[in-house]
Amino acid sequence: MNSLPIAERDGGVSVAATGEHGALVRDPLPRVIRRVAIPAVASNLLMTVFLAADAFWVGRRLGATALAAVTASVFWVWMGIAVAEMVSIGLTAVAARRHGERRPADAARAAGDARVLTLALGVAAAVAGHAWLDGMFAAMRTPADVAAVGRVYLGRYLLAAPVLYGYFVVDATFRASGDTRTPFVILLASVALALVLDPLLILGLGGLPRLGIAGAATATVLTRSLAFAVGLVLLWRRGMIRVGAPRPDVMLRIARIGLPTASTGVLFSVVYVLVARTASTFGTPALAALGLGFRVESWLYMIGVGFGAAAAAVVGQNLGAGLTERARRAGWTMLAWASAPAVLVTTLELLVPESLAAAFTGDASVIAETARYLRIVAVSQLVVCAEVVLEGALGGAGATVAPMLASTSLTLARVPLAAWAAARWGVDGLWWVISLTATARGLAMMALWRWGRWQRNVV
Repeated sequence: MNSLPIAERDGGVSVAATGEHGALVRDPLPRVIRRVAIPAVASNLLMTVFLAADAFWVGRRLGATALAAVTASVFWVWMGIAVAEMVSIGLTAVAARRHGERRPADAARAAGDARVLTLALGVAAAVAGHAWLDGMFAAMRTPADVAAVGRVYLGRYLLAAPVLYGYFVVDATFRASGDTRTPFVILLASVALALVLDPLLILGLGGLPRLGIAGAATATVLTRSLAFAVGLVLLWRRGMIRVGAPRPDVMLRIARIGLPTASTGVLFSVVYVLVARTASTFGTPALAALGLGFRVESWLYMIGVGFGAAAAAVVGQNLGAGLTERARRAGWTMLAWASAPAVLVTTLELLVPESLAAAFTGDASVIAETARYLRIVAVSQLVVCAEVVLEGALGGAGATVAPMLASTSLTLARVPLAAWAAARWGVDGLWWVISLTATARGLAMMALWRWGRWQRNVV
C-alpha cells in the first residue's frame, strides 16, 4: 500500500502528560477513540485525497506511461518509508510508555534522539538511492520509456529524504502523547497547498514552467518539507522535543523495537518489486493497473492506518499505566471502528470497479485491467484493517517480532505463488495471489492479538 506520514493532535503534551492527566488511560474508550482516532483517520484521508489528485493529473494529463512510472517508483518509495518507520514505531512505543508513566521530559528527549537518527538514515537513503537509481528500474524490467520517466520522479523524491524522514519523528511524537489534532491542521494546510501546486507544476499553469512528472514529485516534496518544518517548530515550543548529546542506548532501543516492523516493510517493498516485474511481462496496462488498484484501496487502508496509529498510543499508554485489560479492549474496539467502512468499499469494488478506475485514467486498457484487479481483491478488503490496526496496536506494546514473522512469511510466499499463478492463469492469477495473501495477513494479526503474549513486553 501507499504508505505516507500519518498525523495526529490535541494541543501538545497537555493531552496525555500535563494538561489532561492520563486522558488516554482514564476516559471511556469510545470518547478516547473519537478524540484520538478520528482526527488521525481524517489526516490519513486528507493524504489520500492528495494521492488521488496526484494520480488524476498524472494519469489523465501525462498518460499511461507516466502512471506506470509512478507505480514503479512507489515501490522503492515504500522501501525508504519502511526504514523511516523503524524510528516512528520505536519512538511511539518508547515515548507513549514514558507518557503513561508521567515522564514527559524523558519522552521529549527520546524524540530528540529519534530526530538525530532519522537525519542520518535520510542522508544515507538519499546517497544510496541516487547511486543505484538506474538499477532500481532495471531490477523491475520496466519498459525503457517507463524507466526514463520513473528516474526523474524518484530522483526528485530521494533528494528530500532527510527532511521527509524527519516528518516521521514529528508524527510519532504527537501520536505518542495522544495529540491527534495539531498534525491534522498541519496536514490540512499542506494538502490544500499540494492540490494547488500539483497542476501548476505538472502542467505549467500560471506562468510556471511545465515540469511534467518532475512537477508531481516536487509538489509532494515541497509540501511535506513544509509540514515537517511547521511540526518541528510546534513541538519545540511545546517542550515535546529536546535535543541534547545523542544517547546511543536510547537510539538503539528505538531501533530495536522498530526494526522488525521496518524489516517487514522493506521485505514488502522488495516483494512488490518482484511482483511488479511479473506484472510488467503483461505490458504497461497491467503495471499501471497494479498502481491504480492500490490508489483505490488506499482509502480503506489509510482509515486502518489512522486507527492503528491511535491504537499504538492508547495501548502504549495504558500498558505504561498498568491497565492491561483496557489495552486489550482498545485493540479490538479500534479494529471494529476501522472495519465498518470495509463493507462499502467491498461493494463498490465488486459493482462499479470501472467507474473507480476511470476517475484516474482515460486509457481503456488500463481501466479494464484495473477493474479486473479490483473485483478479485474486493473480498480481502473486509479484513485489511485487521492487519494495519492490530499491527499498530502490537507496535504500541513493543511487540513487533511476531507480527514481522507472520507478515514476512506470507509476503514472501507471494513471489513463488505469483510466478506460478501468472504462468497458469495469466495476470488474473497474480491478482488472486495478492488478494489471498492480504486476507491471510489480516487473519494472522487477529490471532496474534488474541494470543495476548504482547501483554508481557517490557519497553
